[in-house]
Amino acid sequence: QVQLVESGGGLVQTGGSLRLACAASGEIFSTYVMGWFRQAPEKEREFVAAIAWAGISTAYGDSVKGRFTISRDDGKNTVYLQMNNLDAVDTAVYYCAARDVRHTTYDYWGQGTQVTVSS
Repeated sequence: QVQLVESGGGLVQTGGSLRLACAASGEIFSTYVMGWFRQAPEKEREFVAAIAWAGISTAYGDSVKGRFTISRDDGKNTVYLQMNNLDAVDTAVYYCAARDVRHTTYDYWGQGTQVTVSS
């Protein structure tokens, strides 16, 4: 079993930055793909970013490209999401997720951390 715990959310002004962290524990493998998703009130969950093992490749949702950066430290079993130039539309609960590289859907999810961007 894998446990994912997000941290780093909070309140920030428009144009500000936040860095989210996701600490993984349990039978997590460095080959897992790690991802970030978000869900705003009354909206569907949205893909934000993902990173493959050892950071060999990354992917981003169109709405965050150029502003967000995903990274991972496999020695610490932690994945990060650096968010810059935040806007009110980025307000959402952000979720960390992990999947076996052989799977097409995510196997494990964190509880989420709230990010609120005020104008």
